Amino acid sequence: MAELQFQIDGMHCGACVQRVTRVLSQVPGTRVDEVRVGAARLHSQSSEPDLYLTAIRKAGFEAHLVE
Repeated sequence: MAELQFQIDGMHCGACVQRVTRVLSQVPGTRVDEVRVGAARLHSQSSEPDLYLTAIRKAGFEAHLVE
């Protein structure tokens, strides 16, 4: 599994964290390790970050892959 880390802009509270956690966990083959205000870390069977960036954007936030 590939580890991916994202910087997420616009997250300010626990409700934001819950929303991002929910959308990331709905992507097949994903194990969400940590979501906190401003960041997320997960393991994925796919190393394609666009799946996650799209999910995060649909939840209302901007995100960037941290390399």
